[in-house]
Amino acid sequence: LIDIDVTPNAKKNEIGSINEWRNRLEVKIKAIAKDGKANKEIVKFFKEIFKKDVEIVSGSTSPQKTILIKDAKKEEIVKILESLVKK
Repeated sequence: LIDIDVTPNAKKNEIGSINEWRNRLEVKIKAIAKDGKANKEIVKFFKEIFKKDVEIVSGSTSPQKTILIKDAKKEEIVKILESLVKK
């Protein structure tokens, strides 16, 4: 499970830094937060990164979400995210 803090309507889809206060990964998404467009874009974005199925398990109507990367090992997820997170 990955806790994320989403900023919709961004210039591009990207992974930001870790929000230490909220203990969440900051994610920027191009889509607007209307009619589930941002949620669909989040799933697609993370699916491209991890090459695995992705599901939003909580926060579907909130900027703070928890996503599940299906059939992935924790070590694998951490390694990929460490290479993408902005310091």
